[in-house]
Amino acid sequence: MKIEPLVSVVVPTFNSERCLERCLRSVRAQSYSNIEIIVVDNYSVDATREIAERHADSVLVKGPERCAQVNFGARYSKGKYVYYIGSDFVLELTVVEEAIRKCESEGFDAICVHNTSDPSVSFWSRVRKLERDCYANDYLNVAARFFRKRVFQAIGGFNENLVANEDYDLHNRLVRQGFKIGFVCSKEVHIGEPKNLAEIAAKHYYYGKTLKNFLDVNPDRGKRQISPLRPAIFRNRRNFAKHPTLTTGFVVYQMVRYTAAGLGFLMGEICK
Repeated sequence: MKIEPLVSVVVPTFNSERCLERCLRSVRAQSYSNIEIIVVDNYSVDATREIAERHADSVLVKGPERCAQVNFGARYSKGKYVYYIGSDFVLELTVVEEAIRKCESEGFDAICVHNTSDPSVSFWSRVRKLERDCYANDYLNVAARFFRKRVFQAIGGFNENLVANEDYDLHNRLVRQGFKIGFVCSKEVHIGEPKNLAEIAAKHYYYGKTLKNFLDVNPDRGKRQISPLRPAIFRNRRNFAKHPTLTTGFVVYQMVRYTAAGLGFLMGEICK
């Protein structure tokens, strides 16, 4: 009988009670069974820890941000593979099975799992789904999340100086070092989408405050990854034309997103 390699799923959390149970249940329901779940909590004050203890194999505590949490979980993990997922994502049934097949049978070092948005959350989640689905199999706006553990360790894991775009940064290092990166058909679905413009603005203002850290280590590819003028959107312009209301929402979303990030960027520079 062929031995199935262990996959360590690392889930960083912070006050994640709203989505965490659905997330962990989707991991347990995977068609591939040899999985350990490691939740790394950043000192939550809600029911996150209790939910994690019901569903995870290990619950650790670590801060101050998700990069440090994921790296800590990866060091603790026992698997041949490490798969990082956000606590507000749910997995389609065969994500892990497809990723393992790509790595074990086709020799890939890391796998990109396309993430889409749950359109039932809000109007803005439908806008985000329209945008996110442009990036399926894109070469630029993409980030591997499933890794051979030795590869994750070889590139140093996530850069703990980053708060925003840390997934792009890790992917860029994989590309620069020549690792073989593949794609799977199954998806992650983001259920933690914003419900209003205030949430969007607050999130991107926070990310904008440390955006320079990402650009400093990704001066060329990084600028293209965070640009509002993305080739993938242009390639999918017909999809936008089919949904004029969502397209109008997308324009508004982008204005709020980049204005908030820009203000955060300026504040981050002023407060240095």
